[in-house]
Amino acid sequence: MAISVETFFLSPDFQGTLQAQIQQLIAEGILSGRFRRGEKLPSSRKLATHLGVSRITVTLAYTELLANDYLTSRGRSGYYVSDNAPVPPTFTPPAQREDSIDWTRALGRRFTGGDTPEKPQDWASYRFPFVYGQTDPSLFDHANWRLCALQALGQKDFTALTSDYYDQDDPRLVEFIARNTLPRRGIIARPEEILITLGAQNALWIAAQVLLTQRRTAAIEDPCYHALRDILNQSRCHVEPVNVDKDGLDPTYIPSEADVIFTTPSHQCPTTATMPLARRKALLQRARDIDALIVEDDYEFEMSFSDSPSPALKSLDTEGRVIYVGSFSKSLFPGLRLGYLVGSESVIREARALRASVLRHPPGHIQRTAAYFLSLGHYDALIRKLRKSLKARRAVMKQAIDAHGLTIAGADALGGSSFWMQSKEEIDAKLLAQKLQSESVLIEPGHSFFGPSNPARNFYRLGYSSIPIDRIPEGIARIAKIQNAF
Repeated sequence: MAISVETFFLSPDFQGTLQAQIQQLIAEGILSGRFRRGEKLPSSRKLATHLGVSRITVTLAYTELLANDYLTSRGRSGYYVSDNAPVPPTFTPPAQREDSIDWTRALGRRFTGGDTPEKPQDWASYRFPFVYGQTDPSLFDHANWRLCALQALGQKDFTALTSDYYDQDDPRLVEFIARNTLPRRGIIARPEEILITLGAQNALWIAAQVLLTQRRTAAIEDPCYHALRDILNQSRCHVEPVNVDKDGLDPTYIPSEADVIFTTPSHQCPTTATMPLARRKALLQRARDIDALIVEDDYEFEMSFSDSPSPALKSLDTEGRVIYVGSFSKSLFPGLRLGYLVGSESVIREARALRASVLRHPPGHIQRTAAYFLSLGHYDALIRKLRKSLKARRAVMKQAIDAHGLTIAGADALGGSSFWMQSKEEIDAKLLAQKLQSESVLIEPGHSFFGPSNPARNFYRLGYSSIPIDRIPEGIARIAKIQNAF
């Protein structure tokens, strides 16, 4: 690898000769680790031209570094960082400093204190990673995503790559969502009713900020997506948890004072229950009766194994009462952080203004890359591949769970990528997870999905999007062995 000539700059304040300054620039680059062993330096002619000095000055600097074994010469090939050059010291963080500020008083608001579960960054190194929401590299279409990214970097898309959209979005991506993605859920929307977000969580945050105040009340599922509870607690609104059953959220228990209802009807998070059509209609009627809005988080609808998944709640809405949240992060990869918010133009107008004041818009290059990946058919091909693989993994996992006598707490879903599990009441899933880690097994304890008034500790989630199918039986066997040993 060659070291770019553009990394060299002369300082007008340097005390010493030009030759000494060039020597120091190169030596500091090596000692800091920026220039590594075996890397080629610019030719003396190119560096001299770049710095505006004579070629002999650069040659003398190189010769001195050669004598000190910082550099080595390879005939006509040029100068390289020597294999005997000093190795940069290992970075040691400085000791923690005691501030004189009393941060308990200085902080205006606090956003810590939630119960979001932590996933090991090295989860892929575990042999049995039953983690949720991660991508299996063997399933993702690397080649076509790379081609789409390169296409989005081309001269034709220079404006999409470099422009500041301010409060707008990539029109190609918005058009695809309006013409292809939403109609599959029975939703018809105009571009003015669609906002691109940094994933579904960002969409939920925007919706909460726009729809709720300290005097308003949000009804949420219990258990529910843990990050949603954190978002609502930060908004300082009143939160009313509503228990879910085998069919998801029960509308009859939604309090009359609720202003906004948050729900996951396609795959209830985390139980995976699918809300039947009759209950969806009942939920809309309950919202109509108490004059409440509904925020529908339609995550994982693409992962349905059924040929005809239930229609989105928003597709049944004739009043503009439902605000719809979708995401590509689950179906493509979580690091993409790309989702969308769909609602009446009045809602999206305020959501767009809020987003513009916080982050303006998601990166243009990411939006255009996704637009190409979607419109060229790669996304549909990937979804078909994912459905087939996840369906096979689910079948193997269900068989192993039944064989070892483990208990599935959630409904037998028509899709998705996880099982919601229940152990004996005396077993704390946190402790179970800790013991399983020593067996190279990762599970997700379920306590964070429950509200503080209902702290169930014996539930856990098993994802199967990231574990090879041939390892599932042994992984389930290890879970059963450790669980039975409590």
